[in-house]
Amino acid sequence: MSIDDRLEQARAGLDRVTAEEAYAAARAGDALLVDTRYAALRDRDGLIPGALVVERNELEWRLDPQGSHRAAEATGHDLRVVVVCNEGYASSLAAESLRGLGLHRATDLIGGFQAWKAARLPVTEPGAHPRTAN
Repeated sequence: MSIDDRLEQARAGLDRVTAEEAYAAARAGDALLVDTRYAALRDRDGLIPGALVVERNELEWRLDPQGSHRAAEATGHDLRVVVVCNEGYASSLAAESLRGLGLHRATDLIGGFQAWKAARLPVTEPGAHPRTAN
C-alpha cells in the first residue's frame, strides 16, 4: 500500500472540517484544536490562539484519556479533537491514530494551518509562547 492509499484510507473514516468549521467549534467550546506542527513552523508562521501544541511524537501519549502521560485537556473519549498540521496531510493520519485510542470524534483540519491562515482566521505573531500539554 502506498502512502497515498494509506492517506485515502485514513480520511475515509474522518469527518474532516474546514478552517471556518474548526474555528466555530473551538469558539463554541465543542472542539479542542491541537497543533502538531514542529517548532520551526510555529516560530515562522505563528499560532492559532487557544490551540494546544503537542509535538506529533507525543500526540497519542498526551491525548489518551486513560494514559499516565495525558494532558489535562484529555478529559474523555467523547472529546472532539481537531488535529492541525501545516497542510492537512499528517493530521489525517494523526486523527486516525487518535480514533484508534477511542477518541471517536477526532478529526483534522482540511488544508492545515495554511488553510486557517488563508481564511484570515486569528493567528498570533510568530514567536509567541504556545499553550502546551503538561
